[in-house]
Amino acid sequence: MDENEHDGAAVGPVVSEGGRGPSALSTGRGSPMGSGGAVLGPLASGQRWSAVRKREVVLRLMRGESAELLSRELGLPLFKLEQWRQRAEAALEGALKEREADPADGQLAAAMQRIGELSMENELLRARVERSGPLGRRRSR
Repeated sequence: MDENEHDGAAVGPVVSEGGRGPSALSTGRGSPMGSGGAVLGPLASGQRWSAVRKREVVLRLMRGESAELLSRELGLPLFKLEQWRQRAEAALEGALKEREADPADGQLAAAMQRIGELSMENELLRARVERSGPLGRRRSR
């Protein structure tokens, strides 16, 4: 058997029919969306860009692909690609800035809500007392 012949062994990744593909978090070039070619490319008229398609485009930009080449490939204006990238970076920054919730903040919020409820109840009772005469109604005998 020479070098070019194979004895039934598969060359490359083996995927069983109906098996799972790579996860969406895969950072490799062979993303599940890009390998089929159906997800990325110019849209037909009347179609809209889904969040998944936009994410794939932004990830390609962040990996270093040329915005001009992507613009030509996808039939999108360059400013739109930059707008998507800026939004993604802002969202990423916001997600990383967020702190875990402090239990004291939750307790403080609950206490402030209770204070508000009690203040409202106090005002309603005060208005009722001023409006009516005696506090307790008695039956006449």
